Amino acid sequence: MSLSSVSEKKVSLWMIGLLVFVHISGLPVTIMEPDGALYAGIAKHMVQHHDYLNLFVDGQDWLDKPHFPFWMAALSYNLFGFTTFAYKLPAFLFLMLGVVYTYRFAKDLYGEQVARWSVCILLTAEHLVISSTDVRAEPYLTGLIIGSVYHLYKRQLLPGALLAALAVMTKGPFALVPIGFALIGQFIFTKQWKELFHLRWLIVALLVCVFITPELYALYQQFDAHPEKVVFGQTGVSGIRFFFWDSQFGRFMNSGPIKGSGDPSFFLHTVLWAFLPWSIFLYVAVITFIRKGRQAREYYCISGALVTFLLFSLSKFQLPHYLNIIFPFFSILTAQYILSIKKEKTFRITQYIIIGIIAAAIPGLWALYRPQINFVAVILIAIIIGVFIWLPLKGIARVFFRTCLASAALNLFLNGLFYPDVLRYQSGSAVAFYANENLKGGAVGFYRAHSYALTYYLNAPQLSYDTLPPGPSLIYTTSQWKDSLVAQGHHCKVLHAFPHFPVTKLDLQFVNFYTRDAAVDKRLLVLVDSF
Repeated sequence: MSLSSVSEKKVSLWMIGLLVFVHISGLPVTIMEPDGALYAGIAKHMVQHHDYLNLFVDGQDWLDKPHFPFWMAALSYNLFGFTTFAYKLPAFLFLMLGVVYTYRFAKDLYGEQVARWSVCILLTAEHLVISSTDVRAEPYLTGLIIGSVYHLYKRQLLPGALLAALAVMTKGPFALVPIGFALIGQFIFTKQWKELFHLRWLIVALLVCVFITPELYALYQQFDAHPEKVVFGQTGVSGIRFFFWDSQFGRFMNSGPIKGSGDPSFFLHTVLWAFLPWSIFLYVAVITFIRKGRQAREYYCISGALVTFLLFSLSKFQLPHYLNIIFPFFSILTAQYILSIKKEKTFRITQYIIIGIIAAAIPGLWALYRPQINFVAVILIAIIIGVFIWLPLKGIARVFFRTCLASAALNLFLNGLFYPDVLRYQSGSAVAFYANENLKGGAVGFYRAHSYALTYYLNAPQLSYDTLPPGPSLIYTTSQWKDSLVAQGHHCKVLHAFPHFPVTKLDLQFVNFYTRDAAVDKRLLVLVDSF
């Protein structure tokens, strides 16, 4: 194919396809503990007990997150069974919905090229890719929030209110902050005072209230109708109050039952890696936008993103994945700025430095960690490197799409080689896979050790013991507690020992091949008193 026959548009469309594939490559990766496996297990309990109103963890009433993601996972389980793919598929589809709405919103605001580049930036934002592998609530929110903003921007009240309500039923009322302030900021900065107080927004608010009634009903049935239940160590806990107040403002002010410790600068430095490889120009884009002031074309993105970012920063409860929900706004801001650059030298130097870091990180991480080889992933990365060298574009477009290719190579390495190997050290899922294959339905009990991944993946009853019952038992435990059982006079036979490490808390000692053994613990599958 000649250089003249390849347009930037063709390259961008092919690139979007490749980047969607990168996200798909995370779907088969074993569900990670603690949060992903916990949520997968809650939805599994729903299906197994045909109970879609009550949320349970370890047989206890669970009051933390709203129901919508669990309902979606449960629907997927009914279609595809209790698999890794079934748990992650709904979240992936909502994330792709966010991609579609990001494109449509950016196209309306800035034109088709900004829309295509916005999608490329969104799909390569590092923490968004991680969220397709380690699935929590954020992929749902990413699609629902930008979708709601788009429909309300178009004055399509019913779909806008529905998506906003689903976002509330995913994370609570705080999900309305980026939606509401995207619109409020636009109207204030453009002095559309009549729009700000238009009757349509009251209609939207009423529709949202109607659409969240399934969540309120479920909370009432599980908690408010049963004040005798002990939740957070006390009785008389209202699920509806928790939903509207404690889970949101209680966390923000650190006065609720679930507490954290916040650092106002946390998200300022978190975005540096979470929005890689575009974080530097995100900062530049935001600063440039603020300097423009009244000359800006629109204020939806800056208002929705910065107000949410500020509130996250002031909160006492902070986690990196919280930022994902405003990545569509960040992506549009960054794309429109990059395409407005007149002198490409700074952009080229900055992005090639980032590309160089990525290029060094892949072989460096491989040499340090030594994952098992996946030849399919290696071949795909080699093809990407070939396309990187050949890429038939010039100027800013060449640098932009080379950055996308570098991100694709990095994340194919992570999803195809690194994470699958790391998850061999997630003992809970490893025990479940072993038991499913070799024990054919034998119940496994937790004894002084616990694993949400074991609960989810085990195709058999799972029990929990404080003290062992009389008779033979099959337990998941530690070496120390096995020895304590032997000291008590029990006969213990270790069926298999499994390496154990908390895989979402990687550190250098674990990642380093030469020091890994010192970082890794053991979990045992033990047959007790069977002879």
